[in-house]
Amino acid sequence: MAVIKMTESEFLQYSDDLFAYIEETIDTHGWSLDCEINGNVLNIESEDNEQIVVNRHTATQELWIAAKSGGYHFAQTEGQWRSARDNSEFFVVLSQVLSLASGDDVLIPVFN
Repeated sequence: MAVIKMTESEFLQYSDDLFAYIEETIDTHGWSLDCEINGNVLNIESEDNEQIVVNRHTATQELWIAAKSGGYHFAQTEGQWRSARDNSEFFVVLSQVLSLASGDDVLIPVFN
């Protein structure tokens, strides 16, 4: 699998845009979730105070998700963000953990 590397500034811009996209998607759909972007971190909280954290790790150009169900690290491979652990796709995992936390049927479409 080909790993696509961005420059540091490209990765920072991409992840800033990604966090804004996730926040806007959640706000637009009215799911039982509240978002706050704070630097390198997107904090998402359910009505039951369950926390989901999406952050970026600039040195490795990875996106990370921390949720009650576990921690996930994703690197861009062939144009998709994939987990090194099980090859799961970032937006699929994010939608799953948000659905579990909120009780809503959350679907975050792929952001390019």
